[in-house]
Order: sequence, then C-alpha cells, then structure tokens
Amino acid sequence: MFSRLREDIATILERDPAARSGFEVLTCYPGLHALLLHRWAHACWTGGFKWMGRFISNAARWLTGVEIHPGASIGRRVFIDHGMGVVIGEMAEVHDDCTIYQGVTLGGTSLVKGAKRHPTLERGVIVGANACVLGGFVVGEGARVGSGAVVTKPVPPGATAVGNPARIVAAQDDAAREAAAAKMGFSAYGVSQGDDPVAQAMKGLIDNASGHEHQIAMLWAAVEKLSQRSATTDCVPDDAQKQEAFDAAGLSRLVKPS
Repeated sequence: MFSRLREDIATILERDPAARSGFEVLTCYPGLHALLLHRWAHACWTGGFKWMGRFISNAARWLTGVEIHPGASIGRRVFIDHGMGVVIGEMAEVHDDCTIYQGVTLGGTSLVKGAKRHPTLERGVIVGANACVLGGFVVGEGARVGSGAVVTKPVPPGATAVGNPARIVAAQDDAAREAAAAKMGFSAYGVSQGDDPVAQAMKGLIDNASGHEHQIAMLWAAVEKLSQRSATTDCVPDDAQKQEAFDAAGLSRLVKPS
C-alpha cells in the first residue's frame, strides 16, 4: 500500500510543476485522496460488500469533489489534476499513466444493465478539462482528448480528439502539415486542433499550396525532358515563372491579430 502511495506522489511531482513537496501532495491534492479512497471502495465492491463500496465512494465525493464508482478499474500512476467535478462510471477502465483533468466525465450512453457502458482509457491517455467521453469504446494508447470535447466513438492510439462532437486528428497528419508550412517559410499561425475558422482556412491553404508545389515540380520535370529530346528550349516561354511565389508573409499578416 505504501509503495503505491509513494508511486502516486512521485507521479504528481513529475507531472505537476505546481507541486513543491511530497508532503504538500499528500495533504493538499484531492485527486490523490480520491484515488486512495477509491482503492478501499473498489476492494469492498469486488469483495461483495457493495453497499460499503458505494458508501465510501459517496464519502469520497463529498470530501474531494471526485466521483468514482467503486466498480471502476483504475491503474497505476494515474493523475487526477485538480479533480473537482470528475465523474468516472461503473464500467470505466483507466489504465496506467493516464492523466485526467477537472470536470471530466467518463460516462455511458446505454441503460442496458450488464453491458459495457463506460469507456476504456488505454495507457498514457490524457483527457483535458471538462471533456466528456461517453460510451463503451476504447481510447487508444497515448491518445489525447481536448478540453471540452465530447467523444462518442473510439479514438485510435496516438490520435487527438477535439470538438463537439469530437473529430479525430491523426498525429502524423499534423506533423506533415507543419513540415509543409515550415518549408514554405512561415509558421502555421493559429493552426491548432480547435475549430477556429481561421485555423481551418489556414489548414486548407497549407495543404493546397503544398499540393501545388508538388504538381509544379512534376510539370517542370516533364518540360525539361521534352526540351532535351527536341534539343530546343522553344517549349519553355521566356516569361515562365520558375521560382516559388508563395506569399508566406502576406498570409501571416492576414491572420495576425490586430
């Protein structure tokens, strides 16, 4: 028991820059208190003492502001930051190294008893403040759920779910987009996982410009081949634009806040 407690305290010290000492964490972090009480409640629940498990869970809710059903399964090194308003349902599974922020709901959408109604968070999942993950599906290892998102479908490993209803953004797509933006000489200002219309417009521009750059390179390669075969440069107009004309600075000014 004490080894788990030391592990929990070390986890909070590692992930929360506001934590200054183990004693502060032990005495002042309601997320830690909620997890400690949940272990007792869960032991009662699995041991057949259902009422006692619910009573401890209810007492923990009053003391910490975190409501964890005694039937829920919580792994090791889970960090509930701030904690107030967190609700974790009976059949939820939170695997090792997950981080859950305040106001998060791991709830269900079905009223069928015995069915898997609540979600499973695999190892290393991060759920942002006030997000709702609703249903008996899996949020894959290392995935992230953005603040305020409402997730009702599975999230692949390593992906990000944002918005209401949540949409899935694959990490490799964002990396490719940022690489294209950097190649064009500007930072993709405002391009985030949110639903800001300016960000959406910028994503479209970056993708479109990147595609055009590739097509132009292919066209010039074909023109050069034709020129070599015919031993002439007549097929290449004198006023042909051979240099990139992507106005990165202009685009940046358009989205820069006034």
